[in-house]
Amino acid sequence: MRFQPSGRCVVVAAGSTLLAAARRVGMPLAAACGGDALCGRCGVTLLAGAGAVSPEDAAEAKAKRRNRVAPEQRLACRATLLGDLEVTASYW
Repeated sequence: MRFQPSGRCVVVAAGSTLLAAARRVGMPLAAACGGDALCGRCGVTLLAGAGAVSPEDAAEAKAKRRNRVAPEQRLACRATLLGDLEVTASYW
């Protein structure tokens, strides 16, 4: 997994959340709710490898609507890694 624009990379086990991967390499990723899909602050944009992340579930879709997260973004606390992926956040 690669974080842009920093270029930081991390290898994590399949099934790890994007939030866990970001924390592993010290990328600042907001999650006021502690990763419970309540706050919507961990929204990331997928730059490459969109098929390498779990499908959006109902809880994530609801949290995104409630918190006005752009439809194309994914909540890092809910999205799990399935393969190679490249992401960014608006505040990196």
